[in-house]
Amino acid sequence: MAHIRRMIARYRWTSMKKLLARLRIDPFTLALLCTVTLASFLPVSGAAAAVMDDVTDVAIAALFFLHGARLSREAVKAGALHWRLHLVILGCTFVLFPLLGLLFKPLAHLALTPELYVGVLFLCALPSTVQSSIAFTSMARGNVPAAVCAASLSSLLGVFFTPLLMGALVGSQGAMAHPAEAIGKILLQLLVPFLAGHFMRPWIGGWVERHRAVLRYTDQGTILLVVYTAFSASVNEGLWQKTPLPALLAVLGTAALLLAIAMLSITFIARRMHFSRADEIAIVFCGSKKSLATGVPMAKVMFAGGGLGAIVLPIMLYHQLQLIVCAFVAARYARNAPSESQGATERHR
Repeated sequence: MAHIRRMIARYRWTSMKKLLARLRIDPFTLALLCTVTLASFLPVSGAAAAVMDDVTDVAIAALFFLHGARLSREAVKAGALHWRLHLVILGCTFVLFPLLGLLFKPLAHLALTPELYVGVLFLCALPSTVQSSIAFTSMARGNVPAAVCAASLSSLLGVFFTPLLMGALVGSQGAMAHPAEAIGKILLQLLVPFLAGHFMRPWIGGWVERHRAVLRYTDQGTILLVVYTAFSASVNEGLWQKTPLPALLAVLGTAALLLAIAMLSITFIARRMHFSRADEIAIVFCGSKKSLATGVPMAKVMFAGGGLGAIVLPIMLYHQLQLIVCAFVAARYARNAPSESQGATERHR
């Protein structure tokens, strides 16, 4: 009887995955929506919230430990010499985006709450995402080694640049910790586990590579935990009462406009600087993407004073939009990819 129940459960789960694939719905997106809904109706509070905070801290440390163990030194060496490409990507990530965030200030004052605008600025100050930048670069037949190095470098430098940028952009708003204090906390909670994992790579790197699903589930599970605790705290503080529907729609529109302007600008910059097609692809995907996996834990460290739910909302929406848009852009690059002989000619120019 138990065997039959397991077969029925497996069949239902398989059918659900097929339905989501047919509808082009990412299961993680659905999980995020369910997590926000759960936190809205059943927020954790009191002693249980303190326990959840501790569990989340451990999960974040485990996540960055595994990311460090997965980072290949060979891949870093292969792409590290392409300094011109890295400077362009870092410039787009930590200069272009913050400038766009400031340009959006008049629009933000009209349509967004102060907490949501802080969230938009936080989105603009975040480093690039690692996994999906590499995945989309590979899908579009771009320079994967350079993408690995650039995205990893962006993620590491974000430990320092993001708090400093937020200190300059936001100042004392949003209950943000002092930049030096935020950097210290991020070093302890994110960078130390990352470096520990990287130094352990000779012993555990093979296991991590063979069990990539572990990293994916740790990645997604940690984000869901942080989102649940963040939204629970914000709901208890009256998030939805303070955030009207027009403001939510304005955040979505702002995220979409920001992504569109960024991708068009970055593509223009890459072509004006005469990068190869493969390098252009790496620049577009690494330069335009923002890391939810890094951003949510960083927000938890930097904005411990409250309002965290509203602050992480823009990066959550931007994350979904960038996955959808970049999938179409990568497919278009792949369709228009030159043949092997043409690619060889281009590489030897």
